[in-house]
Amino acid sequence: MIQTPYLLFLGDAPDQLAAKVAIGIKDWRPENAVAQFRMSGCGADLGIADMSLQEAKHAGAKTLVIGVANRGGVISEAWKTVLKEALAMGYDLASGLHNLLRDEADLVATAAKYGGQLHDVRVPSVQYPIANGKKRSGKRCLTVGTDCSVGKMYTAMAMDAEMRQRGLKSTFRATGQTGILITGGGVPLDAVIADFMAGSVEYLTPDNDADHWDHIEGQGSLFHVSYSGVTMALIHGGQPDALILGHEPTRSHMRGLPDYQQPSLEELRDMALALARVANPACQVVGISVNTQHMSEAEAKSYLAEVEERMGLPTVDPIRIGSGRLVDALMAL
Repeated sequence: MIQTPYLLFLGDAPDQLAAKVAIGIKDWRPENAVAQFRMSGCGADLGIADMSLQEAKHAGAKTLVIGVANRGGVISEAWKTVLKEALAMGYDLASGLHNLLRDEADLVATAAKYGGQLHDVRVPSVQYPIANGKKRSGKRCLTVGTDCSVGKMYTAMAMDAEMRQRGLKSTFRATGQTGILITGGGVPLDAVIADFMAGSVEYLTPDNDADHWDHIEGQGSLFHVSYSGVTMALIHGGQPDALILGHEPTRSHMRGLPDYQQPSLEELRDMALALARVANPACQVVGISVNTQHMSEAEAKSYLAEVEERMGLPTVDPIRIGSGRLVDALMAL
């Protein structure tokens, strides 16, 4: 088990979105976020206390969590200076990067010397089956996005929290490093061998009570040429009964792909629903989640109303105004 609470390491993250792992932990498990540690030039800020390694240790932090999800998931030499110093002070390290802590000989040696633990969250711990496509009992909801990092995880977690607050049967199913660090379990989907990805989602969302909903953490986008594979595995392995469309309307291009534009919500609806109905012919699109964090209150209200009128689906920002109407749509199925 990863020891809590955490010191959240932002390193030299170029912008706020690059620190989405740390942001997710701070937002959903604030009791585990003692402070943030930022290096020179860091462009992200969680809005919590900045502390040195020593200060955070005195404040109770037990694990330094790499809260940055950079392109390629690389541990830089500059980061290593801080990571090794943390191990020498008695911290454990936790990371969800593709560049595994356990593959860095100097970090392994330092951890061994000082008795620290290295936790690589993005390492599958189960031998997953190949998907069989058999219908499972219970219900499942998946958020699919026009792009990466548009709020798919936040939407699923908000809907799960709303349902549990109402006394309904619900579970959030983590499929990425942030969700796993928040909840303590799940499938690191983008680190699963391709033939077993859909099977791992079946494994994650087994038979359940007829009135139980699994809220599956979405990944990637069908329209993102870098990461569409994980989305397909979620759509077919998850066999969702309901899809929520996710969108961030202020972007000028796809995340990390300046030559590609985001698709329209209509294009996402039509493609995602057709693919979902391969595994579950009864699947329906029931609502839209819009990330309006970069809009004013008036801009957000106007945009949400326009999309809802155009698409004929309940359209909300689950963080700004709540996810209640999306849950109502699930209950109406």
